[in-house]
Amino acid sequence: MNRSVTYFIYCIIALGMIGLIGQLVYNPVGLFKNLLIIVIGAAIVYFIYRQLTKGKPERKEQQAFSKAARQSKKRQKNKNASIHAKRDNVASISQAKSSKSSSASKIKMRKKSDIHLTVIDGKKNKKKNRALF
Repeated sequence: MNRSVTYFIYCIIALGMIGLIGQLVYNPVGLFKNLLIIVIGAAIVYFIYRQLTKGKPERKEQQAFSKAARQSKKRQKNKNASIHAKRDNVASISQAKSSKSSSASKIKMRKKSDIHLTVIDGKKNKKKNRALF
């Protein structure tokens, strides 16, 4: 940014601060009244904006995505909790049966993949049903 523009912006901010302090000292009721009017006006504009953008499809899709993500996290948490419980159960049983070396009695659990892929048939090589002219 150019230095003169920066100085100009600082000057405007300083004058605004001086004006607010002067208004607060000499007319505090008027200052609070103006601030209240600004807040009410901003609230009205905000609520009108919310009403106009309420039924947008993007927002509904976003809500559906958020819901699906929450359900997925919950399912994953339950799955991990059950896996840990099984591991603890298997480890305690194996330790109770044999008191030999602990490294020899460890049971390896096969970790399942969390990836769920779906194959979608493409139409790249399929010919279209059109009449040739």
